[in-house]
Amino acid sequence: MPDMEPYVILNKEVGETPLSCAEKWRAAHPQYADVPLAYAGRLDPMASGKLLVLIGDECKNQTNYHGLDKEYEFSILFGISSDSLDVLGRLQTHDFDAKKLTEEHVQSVLKELTGKISLPYPKFSAKTVHGKPLHMWTLENRLDEIKIPTKNSTVYSLELGTIESISKEDIVQQALEKVNSIPEVTDPRKALGNDFRRTDVRADWNNILTNEFLPSEYIIANLTCTASSGTYMRTLAELISKKLETGGLAWRIHRTKIGTYDSEESTWSKEY
Repeated sequence: MPDMEPYVILNKEVGETPLSCAEKWRAAHPQYADVPLAYAGRLDPMASGKLLVLIGDECKNQTNYHGLDKEYEFSILFGISSDSLDVLGRLQTHDFDAKKLTEEHVQSVLKELTGKISLPYPKFSAKTVHGKPLHMWTLENRLDEIKIPTKNSTVYSLELGTIESISKEDIVQQALEKVNSIPEVTDPRKALGNDFRRTDVRADWNNILTNEFLPSEYIIANLTCTASSGTYMRTLAELISKKLETGGLAWRIHRTKIGTYDSEESTWSKEY
């Protein structure tokens, strides 16, 4: 086994899974062909950014990395929601009042959600209930048999950047680019997921494009969030949208920092 660092920080792209990102790195470093790898902290296929991958014997210490704080840059698209809480889900459109999506109103909601918070896990997530991931309960239409668990988190900071308008045409084009960035899933063991349901998801986005009764422009808010481990930006995006009296989804999620955040000093005492 070669001399090695205990971990490597990779940049996961939109469309990659953590596993495919780690295996791409392994393929570029053939000396690690037979060395175990394990990622510490998931990123959804539609999310990008820092991925902490443990190497060799450090994989045995994976639980030591489970409680790390994270920082994300993420965006919320208002007026369209999805069952996956991001662009890779079945869509629903909502009325929205642009007058309520002002900087002042959004800031008031973000202030309300800063601090200790309890959030439900997304129904399309890897959180297990009775030994089965939530996304499997969802795909099997058996959510009524279980109670969706919640996660107690700390949102250290939740800051608004810019609020921008974007045309419906650009929204659909960019969304489909993200949806199509995932390689086709043909593994029969994942047949229930049916390639992330992308035939239906693509149809939903195209229906939005051709629906002349929908707005010609949508609004996106860009935010930065520092939070404790396991805080889903998708869930935050949904909750912020509801508090602004509309539907919304996580348009972009990019993880920028991993480590230990000192809330009293507002600094990172340890960062990977």
